[in-house]
Amino acid sequence: MHQHLKKTIIFIGLVVFPGFFMPANAYVLQGPHILRLMARKLGKPKSLLVYQKLILRDNESQGNPVEFKETVRYIFSETFRSDISAEEVKRIHVISEGEVLKVIDGKATSKSENGFDRYKDLLLYRHRKLLEKKLPGFGVDVTVSSFGRFQGKPVYVVGARYPDETVPQVWIDKDTFRPLRWIVTAEDEEKDRVSLEIRYLEWWKKGKTWYPRRIEFYQNEILMREIQVDNIIVNPYFSQRLFDIGHLESIYLPESLATDPQKSEGLSEIQKTIDEFKKKYE
Repeated sequence: MHQHLKKTIIFIGLVVFPGFFMPANAYVLQGPHILRLMARKLGKPKSLLVYQKLILRDNESQGNPVEFKETVRYIFSETFRSDISAEEVKRIHVISEGEVLKVIDGKATSKSENGFDRYKDLLLYRHRKLLEKKLPGFGVDVTVSSFGRFQGKPVYVVGARYPDETVPQVWIDKDTFRPLRWIVTAEDEEKDRVSLEIRYLEWWKKGKTWYPRRIEFYQNEILMREIQVDNIIVNPYFSQRLFDIGHLESIYLPESLATDPQKSEGLSEIQKTIDEFKKKYE
């Protein structure tokens, strides 16, 4: 009788609470499938124009934040351009056909990206195959996935077994499949582990396209910079000349093209990037 009652309780539990008696990973979707759903849910317009503010915070000296107006252009799914044009600094950052070019104050300064630049990757590469190709290059093992929670929300974690945050990983809202967190890890010049966390917040929808109103960047849990989006325009027309790196290189003379890609790619570049802007005010 006791054995029969035990089996009945287990049976009822499996019917009413099907996940209660199962291992936590039993229903976790595979990483590539999660990425496919994420890319599909974000929508895929032909192009996107974003007007935003880039805010840099000087946490060491407790100075006032430095704010720049920035214009961002996407041609999906592999072309990107960011322009900052202010009295203090002018910067162009272009990605086209797998190439990178950065121009500061009329001089080509780099052909590589830093950790901060990666925020746009989850927004630009709106195709599973591209994400599967790009993310491993940033250390995210897309074959690993798990369940987790972020600010009370259930999430899929691609790249790690929750709650391990020591390796690169992407956190995606379980219900909406919109990205919430990207944890980037690297070593600085002294071989110390440095963590950069990118948060995608306050998502809004224009037409069939989703985009975050706010993006926050934390270095070792300290808010270092923030993007605040003012407006987005879906499917605008862009001249291809804006993204033609060969054409841009013919206009802007190189000043100090990167010779050590690994050094430029590391998170030590974060402080260098801030200094490049801050020195304009000294």
